[in-house]
Amino acid sequence: MNNTLTNTRVEFHILQSFPVTCLNRDDVGAPKTAVVGGVTRARVSSQCWKRQVRLALHDCGLPMGTRTKRLGDLVAIECERLGANEEQRAKCQEAVNAVFAKPIKKGKDSVDTEESDDSRDEKVDTLMFVTPAEMALLASKLAEKQFDPEALGLPVRRTDKKKEREKRAKVLAELIARTDRHVDALDVALFGRMVAQAVTMNVEAAASFAHAISTHRVSNEVEFFTALDDLQEGPGSAHMGSLEFNSATYYRYVSLDLGQLAQTLGTDDLKNAVAAFTKALFVAVPNARQTTMSGAGNWDFARVLVRTGQRLQLSFDEPVKARGEGYAKPSIERLKADLDKKEKLTGSLFGKLGSYDWGVHEDYSIDNLVSDLQSHIQ
Repeated sequence: MNNTLTNTRVEFHILQSFPVTCLNRDDVGAPKTAVVGGVTRARVSSQCWKRQVRLALHDCGLPMGTRTKRLGDLVAIECERLGANEEQRAKCQEAVNAVFAKPIKKGKDSVDTEESDDSRDEKVDTLMFVTPAEMALLASKLAEKQFDPEALGLPVRRTDKKKEREKRAKVLAELIARTDRHVDALDVALFGRMVAQAVTMNVEAAASFAHAISTHRVSNEVEFFTALDDLQEGPGSAHMGSLEFNSATYYRYVSLDLGQLAQTLGTDDLKNAVAAFTKALFVAVPNARQTTMSGAGNWDFARVLVRTGQRLQLSFDEPVKARGEGYAKPSIERLKADLDKKEKLTGSLFGKLGSYDWGVHEDYSIDNLVSDLQSHIQ
């Protein structure tokens, strides 16, 4: 494929404010933080926001993948659709689930076949990201062999031998490999796939997410609360507790490699993919404690660049100060100034093909931004 978008990226520099929230919790339930520029900042991990974007993409109307340890469950549905009876369906399901599964060991002995469905998950060490076409292709090849997985090199029995597991993974990779080399699921193309046991299944991610950090110093605060019993006759609370929270204006940096996306996904749905990704970035919000500390903040401002060359991210190393007008306004001023300065310093290496500011003019909506981004795809 002649990829005219090689080394072309869309870079999203987003500022987004939230009042009292706990968008992303750590291991003790407190809002995540990081020290940047010598001061503590609020933080939302890249994985957290990435998952919410992936879930938002399910409304875009394009094919989406499934991330699971139970590949066999997906294949079983396809096999049933192709005419497999209950016994054949179960055998295919178990064989595919066994590809990345190991027996649970008790001492020196391995337990292999008598566990319930719930316990089998404990033996699977690979969380796979698969597309609908891959599962349909695998089911069709099983159908060609009268739904006998062993005829395709996929035995039902689990094994704790590393070489045997790697062999099965390679067999699976060959069975689901598509001749057109394109991935049919948008989220797999965007976020990539890594399978250590079968590197041919790896997919290079087109989207890169940085951890969102506050542009300013943040200190977590504690909310003390009580709960009352409706049927209680005497005074006093039925329950007491505490939750940590903070408030912040976050800087989010997201890069979308158009060349990689075109290579992985193909060009037929590329404009729709860019539209879906941009809108998902706009609406996706981490869902931690949304019922108790509803956080539905929208973008305050975004500068979206279409560029070639090296990726460019701001650090906000010097924390923004409120100056009695909040953090959003001075953060916007800082973002604009820093990006303008870096563009001048980078000179011809900046590679700017387009620059779009959202949040400045009321008549420039997210739909206008999507249209401008799509104009760079021929």
